[in-house]
Amino acid sequence: MAAYYEAFNGRLEAFLAEKNKLTDLLEKAEKATGVKRLYIAQGILGFVGLYMIIGHFAELICNLVGFAYPAYASINALESRDKEDDTKWLTYWVVFAFFSTIEFFSDIIFSWFPFYWLAKVIFLIWCFLPISTNGSAVIYARVIRPLFVKNRAKIDATLDKATGLAGRVLDEAQKLATSKTD
Repeated sequence: MAAYYEAFNGRLEAFLAEKNKLTDLLEKAEKATGVKRLYIAQGILGFVGLYMIIGHFAELICNLVGFAYPAYASINALESRDKEDDTKWLTYWVVFAFFSTIEFFSDIIFSWFPFYWLAKVIFLIWCFLPISTNGSAVIYARVIRPLFVKNRAKIDATLDKATGLAGRVLDEAQKLATSKTD
């Protein structure tokens, strides 16, 4: 366990040494308080983790993490000329939809676990991390794509039946509405 903690701290320190808006804020906090930015970041992560376990708005925070940043990044991807970022974010949304569908049926069970929202927010962050083996890439390649390729003909046939049925229902509704107005 100590080895994992040390490895995490090493990656966190490397990230905190990079130049970006977050590290600029942490640098200001470090200068103002005299506390190393590593400890400030650990404190923030600890607080957020604890809040995700016991906080009242943990579900809202989890949904904001799963929607807000990915939606913003997706819009940026659509506006860029690079096709690779489009694929990355489309893969995220496919995995997100797959997970949301599974979660719908298991939410009653999982929501009783105290670490559920913390685990979910960590899972969602893993799914959009800017690394080649993020959660979306792994889950899509190992689970969703094989299921889709194996069942594509059945899925297409079911969608065709559903489309035909929906068309017939709409036609009948239109006829019924037309006959009531006459």
